[in-house]
Amino acid sequence: MNIGLRIFLGYFVIVALAGLLLAQVFVAQVKPGVRQAMEDTLVDTANVLAELATDDFVEGRIGEGDFAKRVRAMAQRDYGARIWGFGKRSSQYRIYVTDAQGRVVFDSSGRDVGKDYSRWNDVYLTLQGRYGARSTRVDHADPDSTVMHVAAPIRDAGGRIIGVLTVAKPNRTIAPFIERSQAVVLRWGGVLLGVSLLIGLLAAWWLSRQLGGLRRYAHAVTAGERATPPPAVGEFGELGRALETMRDRLEGKQYVEQYVHTLTHEMKSPLAAIRGSAELLEGPLDEADRTRFATAIRSQSERLAQMIDKLLALAAVEHRQRLDKPEAVSLGAIAEEAAEQCAPRLVQAGLTLCCELEPGLPTLPGDPFLLRQALVNLIDNAADFSPAGATIELHLQCSGDRQRMEVRDRGAGIPDYAQARVFERFYSLPRPGHGSRSSGLGLCFVAEVAALHGGEAALVNREGGGAVASLTLPG
Repeated sequence: MNIGLRIFLGYFVIVALAGLLLAQVFVAQVKPGVRQAMEDTLVDTANVLAELATDDFVEGRIGEGDFAKRVRAMAQRDYGARIWGFGKRSSQYRIYVTDAQGRVVFDSSGRDVGKDYSRWNDVYLTLQGRYGARSTRVDHADPDSTVMHVAAPIRDAGGRIIGVLTVAKPNRTIAPFIERSQAVVLRWGGVLLGVSLLIGLLAAWWLSRQLGGLRRYAHAVTAGERATPPPAVGEFGELGRALETMRDRLEGKQYVEQYVHTLTHEMKSPLAAIRGSAELLEGPLDEADRTRFATAIRSQSERLAQMIDKLLALAAVEHRQRLDKPEAVSLGAIAEEAAEQCAPRLVQAGLTLCCELEPGLPTLPGDPFLLRQALVNLIDNAADFSPAGATIELHLQCSGDRQRMEVRDRGAGIPDYAQARVFERFYSLPRPGHGSRSSGLGLCFVAEVAALHGGEAALVNREGGGAVASLTLPG
């Protein structure tokens, strides 16, 4: 499981638990909150009505007096109200009055007059001078059939409690408000949870993308491939730059150590030849031997100079991770320039270069100098192995989105044992005729230039004899 998925799952669990907890708290608080608000209203209503009923109660006409008439008239009213989208046409109140013994003397519903309510909390507590209220089910099997009862004392002129007025209202009347509030809380809670999860998913994806880019870069560095730090911001960008700096320093140190070791090894042979020829020249020699040893010193010196020049050029290419300022390059123009540059040597060796360039090829991004030098190396390599009077063919063609340059010769071809090593640094084969070797850096330089341009180099045997060296680049 990658780190992005782990981060997302952890974030999901935290957000889901927090969302569920908050939803439960809000939903659980909606019903008590609405009922508390209703109870507060009933308290005010009960006390107002108790004051209005006091005169009729004291005079003993609570069942037929003005108070009773007004209460009954209230039941006939059409309220025509609309409360937050819910219609209200009539009163849901039930009002009853009990005497000092808790017996009902007035009931707006007309059903319980004369009954003893002294044991009900609303009446019992109020007669004791305490706050009296209760919530009772009408149907014991139905938990939603509860009715809230809130009582207020009726006092005589001396302040003595002589009766109780209770206002009752079914809790079912506020159920639509509770359900709607709960639905709103759940709906918006779901929206917020979804948005939070989306943000978490995007954050996890972004983190995974940043870390994945750095991981792929680290793997590429470990494999010795050319790679650039992935685009990143913040700490990830700093980490990428730190990895690039560390890579440059480590590779620079290893590069120098490797080159010093290899160069030292490769220089032993020509230096030994130069030293041996110089020692022989110090003694008495005839003119022919003196000329031969002097020629050997010159040729070995030229080989050393060529090796150093090519090594410097190869080092400059190998150390680069990318093309800094690629230009729009025409391979046709590159091929013509390379052919012109190689012409004097080919004429001197008695060789002919035949160019077959496909017209109208599109340009591609690259470094014209490096591409020209790579092609020159391929032509020089073909010239080294071609017999006198032979023809070297230079082909340029396009296949799909890739352009390919081929240099074909009719030399001896590549021995089986050397086919896997031709692009190795300092590896070379003896040239036909004189048996000398090159620096072994030319084909390695070609491979590095190809890789720097995102392409590839190849050298295979040609059907009918000879070899085909190719440089394939993305168009």
